[in-house]
Amino acid sequence: MKNISILGATGSIGTQTLDVIRNSKDEINLIGVTANSSVDKIKDIIKEFNPKYVGMMDNESADKVNKFCIENKLNIEVLSGLDGLEKIASLDEIEMVVTSVVGMIGLKPTLKAIEAKKDIALANKETLVVAGELVMKRAKEMGVEILPVDSEHSAIFQALNGYTEKDVSKIILTASGGPFRGKDIDYLKNVTVKEALKHPKWNMGQKISIDSATLMNKGLEVIEAHFLFDCPYENIQVVVHPQSIVHSMVEYKDASIIAQLGSADMRLPIQYAINKKERKDQIASRINFYEISQLTFEKPDLETFKCLKLAYEVGAQGGLAPTILNGANEEAVALLLEEKIKFLQIGDIIEDSLKYFNDEKNKELTIENIVELDRKVREYIRGRWN
Repeated sequence: MKNISILGATGSIGTQTLDVIRNSKDEINLIGVTANSSVDKIKDIIKEFNPKYVGMMDNESADKVNKFCIENKLNIEVLSGLDGLEKIASLDEIEMVVTSVVGMIGLKPTLKAIEAKKDIALANKETLVVAGELVMKRAKEMGVEILPVDSEHSAIFQALNGYTEKDVSKIILTASGGPFRGKDIDYLKNVTVKEALKHPKWNMGQKISIDSATLMNKGLEVIEAHFLFDCPYENIQVVVHPQSIVHSMVEYKDASIIAQLGSADMRLPIQYAINKKERKDQIASRINFYEISQLTFEKPDLETFKCLKLAYEVGAQGGLAPTILNGANEEAVALLLEEKIKFLQIGDIIEDSLKYFNDEKNKELTIENIVELDRKVREYIRGRWN
C-alpha cells in the first residue's frame, strides 16, 4: 500500500490522479488533499476517499469544510493557507506527494516535501522553472526522486530508461500547437478568450490551456526538461505534432531515436509516476494504428509565438531571469482571463517585464529572492495593465 498526498486535488491533474487511485486495486491510499476554494468538490473527495487531512488555501473555505467534517462526525484535520499545504506535503504517514497545483504556489510545499524525504510526482512545472537548480540539488542531497507527470517529460523519462546523459544527443519535445497552430499575427490580434481556451487535444485547466495557445507551456517545459534531465538548452528541440500521439522523443548519439507513444490521456503518465516506473494494468485507451492516417511534425513559428522563443532565451540566461518570465506570464494570463488585455499582449507584457527587471536577474538565486522578485513582477504588471 502506497500512501500519498495530492496538492491541488480538484484541478485537472488532481481529479485524474483520483481516477488512478480508483483503478489501483487498493494499492494507493489517499492520506491528504488540498484545494484552493472548491468546497463542494472537496466534500465529494472526503465522502469517497476519507482522507485524514484536508487543506484549503482559502480560510473561509477551510471553515466550511471543517464544519462539514464536524457535522458528519468525521475524524479529519482541516488546515488552511500555505502552512496547510506545506504540512500535507510533508506528513509522516506519506511516501509521495503529487504536486498538481498551478503556479508559483507549489514551490514552497514541494521543497517542504523534499526536506521531509518524500518522493515527488511533479505536475507543477513552475517549481522547476523558477528554482530548478535549487530543487534538483536538494532532492539529490535528500535522496528524493522527482518523477515527472507532464506527458512530455514522462515520455522522455520512459525513453531514457536504461541510458545515461552521455548516451543522449538531444531531447525532442513534442507540442500539439494549441488551438492557433498555423495562424499568423493578424489572425491572433482579435482572438477571444473562449477561442484560446479551446484546446484541440487535451482537457486542461484554464491557465495551462492559455499557455498552450501561446506556446509558453512548451517554453516552460523546455526549462523544466533542462533541469529534470540535465540537458543543455541547445540540445532540447521542440517540434509541433498536432496528433498528440508521440508524446516526446530522445535522440541518442548513434542517431537512433526512442519515442513514447500513447493516447492523449494524462492518467497514463500519472500512473507511471505514482508507481515509480512500475507498469500497471491498462488505464488509458489503446492506440489502433490501422485507424491512424498520419503522424506529422512541424517547426514551431517562433516569431508569431514569441513566448517559446523568450523561454529559450531566459532559460539560457538562468539565475532569476526565469522567475521574471514565469511571474509575468502568470499575471498576463490572469489579465487575459479577466478580459483586461488581448491575447498577443501576453508576450508583450513578458518581454516588457524582462527589460524592466533586467538588473534584478543576476542577484543570488535563493528562495527568498525568488519569492520577492516574483512579488515585484506581479505588482508591476498589475499597476501598469490592470
